[in-house]
This record gives sequence, C-alpha cells and structure tokens, in this order.
Amino acid sequence: MEHEIQQFLTYMAAERGASANTISAYRNDLAQLRAYFVEHQHRHEDEAQTTPIEEIDAEQLQEYIVHLREQQYAAATVARKVAAVKSLFGYLHGEGLIHVNPAEQLSSPRVGRSLPRTLTVQEVDALLEQPGRWDTPEAARDQAMLEMLYATGMRVSEFVSLDLSSIELQGQRASVRCVGKGRRERLIPIHSAAVAALHHYLQEARPKLARGRREVALFINRRGERLTRQGVWLIIKNYAEAAGISGVTPHTLRHSFATHLLRGSAPLRNVQELMGHANISTTQLYTQLTDEHLRDVYDRAHPRAS
Repeated sequence: MEHEIQQFLTYMAAERGASANTISAYRNDLAQLRAYFVEHQHRHEDEAQTTPIEEIDAEQLQEYIVHLREQQYAAATVARKVAAVKSLFGYLHGEGLIHVNPAEQLSSPRVGRSLPRTLTVQEVDALLEQPGRWDTPEAARDQAMLEMLYATGMRVSEFVSLDLSSIELQGQRASVRCVGKGRRERLIPIHSAAVAALHHYLQEARPKLARGRREVALFINRRGERLTRQGVWLIIKNYAEAAGISGVTPHTLRHSFATHLLRGSAPLRNVQELMGHANISTTQLYTQLTDEHLRDVYDRAHPRAS
C-alpha cells in the first residue's frame, strides 16, 4: 500500500498542482489508513506486509470509518480522512491499478460549514495602526505586510511566496501577481495606502533587513531571509493583542477582505476572482456574513425592530 500511496501523492503534486499543505495532509491521513490495515490485516505469510490494496473491499473501508469515529475525532476530521481515502482509490481505479473502486459509495459524516471569523472595519483600522507606534525596519515591514494582506485578501502561503518581481507599484494600476491553489495565477490590484507602505518598506526598511544579501523574497526577516508563515502569524498575533483584539490570524484578514468587499457592493464573481476560489460556492459563504451585517443594521435602525 505504501507504494500506491506514494504514486498518488506524486500524481497530486505533479499533475494536479496540489499545495505542499494539501500533500502533507493527504500523506498523514493515508499513513493512518495504512497503519490501520497493518494492525487489522488478515494473516499473511509475511506479517510485515499490509493487506494488498487490490484486496481491500468496501466493507473493510467502512469498518475503518467506524474505527475513526470510535477514536472520537471531530466530524470535520473524519470527513477529511474519508475524502483522502476516496481520492486515493479513485486515482487507483482511474489509472487501472485496481479493477473495482471500493471507496465509491463510502459514506462520510455531514459537516456544517461554520462562518469564518472577520474583523470590523474599526478593528482593522486599530490593527493597522499598531506598527506605526515604532520607528524600526521591522515595523515598516509589518506595516506594509498588514496593508498588503488586507488590500489583497491573499492566503498566507501565497503571501510568503511573493518575490520582488511579483509586484508592480508604478503608475495608476499598482498590482501584485500571486500563485494560488492549483498553481493558478491571479493579478490583484493594490490600493494607494498599501502602495505607500510598500514604497516605504522597499526604500527605507528592506535594505537594512537584507544586510547585503541578494534575497529575492519580497518580505524578509531580520536575518535577511524569506519570512515564513509562522513568522507572519506571530507578527499579526502580537499586533492584534496590542490592539486588544483576540483570535486574529492571517486568514482573518483574508475573510475580512472578502466580507468588506461584498458589503461594499462588489459583485460576487469579482470577489471570487480576487480570492482565487475555484468554485463560487466558496465565495458565497461570505454573503451569509453580509446578510448578518444587514440584519444587525436593520435591528439597530428600524423603529419597530426593538
């Protein structure tokens, strides 16, 4: 089974363009599947061998799902692991490596989609004010970073992958080109406040952080190396705490970007394009937040609502 799993992971990376995070999640979930069949295998001559993958049937996979539920995993976690199993066997069947797909009718727990956490415009303003309290190269970088994340709605993985060549700040159509899921590129406009912060960072702060290194990354740490996702997360966490806001992550700014655009009457299709969503149903989730906002406004404003 290990060989087939590796084939599948290679296919997902090379042909489907899956991100490193997606591949890692698949690898972990499928390693758990393999470990289960090592433990619960039928008796073979060589006890080190797992059940041959072509011998696994639908009943055995359903028993595996029952096993997962008995481990008291959250429904969302079980659903993710089931999706990994279905993807693996779907690939093997499609490639002709197995004759029957035992996971085709595999049931998965229903998972309700929770609404994402967003900031109010006032909370965003409070967060963006924090780096201005210090006059250091790191603070100038952080100002540009926060402005950029909220201006573009990029995923943090897209953000830390930006190079100096990814941005265009000249003229009236400043923009950033980023590569999202499935290696799809998109061009996102940058508003003037973010452009000003980026100019200041690039001209005054970045040369000091670079320390003479020829690093192509747009955002770098104090050692002159590419900023990591963990680094971005910690920076935002610290500024959010300073602003008295809890539970803020890089993705919170992404959610806020989409919600605020929709509340400002941006067309759903345009927000989908800016966010890099493959399916508009993902973007539609933010309309529920917009509806809630309208309800709050209605309840506060209508004379009879109280």
